[in-house]
Amino acid sequence: MSGQDLVSDQGLRVDGRRANELRQIRVRMGVFGQSDGSAYLEQGNTKVLAAVYGPHQPRGGGRGGNRSGTGIINCQYSMAVFSFSAGERKKRPRGDRKTQETSLQLRRAIEAIVQVELYPRSQIDVFVEVLQSDGSDYCAAVNAATLALIDAGIPIKDYSVGCTATIASMGASEEVDSKDETGSGTGIVDANHMEECTGATTLTVVALPGAPGSNYESDTDNSGLVVVAQGTGARLHLSRLEGLRQRALQGCRDTRVILDQAVRFHLTTHDPHFI
Repeated sequence: MSGQDLVSDQGLRVDGRRANELRQIRVRMGVFGQSDGSAYLEQGNTKVLAAVYGPHQPRGGGRGGNRSGTGIINCQYSMAVFSFSAGERKKRPRGDRKTQETSLQLRRAIEAIVQVELYPRSQIDVFVEVLQSDGSDYCAAVNAATLALIDAGIPIKDYSVGCTATIASMGASEEVDSKDETGSGTGIVDANHMEECTGATTLTVVALPGAPGSNYESDTDNSGLVVVAQGTGARLHLSRLEGLRQRALQGCRDTRVILDQAVRFHLTTHDPHFI
């Protein structure tokens, strides 16, 4: 499968999805009794477990909190040694450069939604473990961490939702038709591992859909909307960037609807007073 074959002539991807279709998302909250909040999320064959501890007194005595007097968010992202496909093993589940960078990006995404000013001199720990990797691992980790925060009763401003968008590579000298400029051509959302490994360009976006005062619903830009945006793979022609970003943001909207339904189902099931 090459980058030019992400979508067949019939408009289908290798797993049968349309270009703008998400993988099936399954969610369970409150799955880990030892933590203050937890969530298990399956996004296709990517499986992630998130646990939240806190707020509690920071480690290291009274040095907790930052200079502004707000709380600390500590995030640890790791991948199980058995998380890859058959024949592959991860030598170090955590501590390598990639997982450290992902932990930092996860912390930024969480800090954007947690109301840390309510927890001065306190610390909230978020641990995310990828149990099975099949593409869009970081986005699944963000989605699971958000659900775990909600399960822990941590006040958040809104959901932090991640989604990827992938498009076949294109040289600078190639022509761009109007269909691809809008992102409705070969751009696909929520890429699996096979699609990520085609040499195409993948854009990862973590957004705050529906945030108060934002223009998210109207598809217009907002400076506080996108928390994390990163690209991997081949070069991407600048004329395709906006269309790819819009496709990723639409994936975030669709994912948020699914997560919100899961939260409401969990609350109505475990809290009869919730309406």
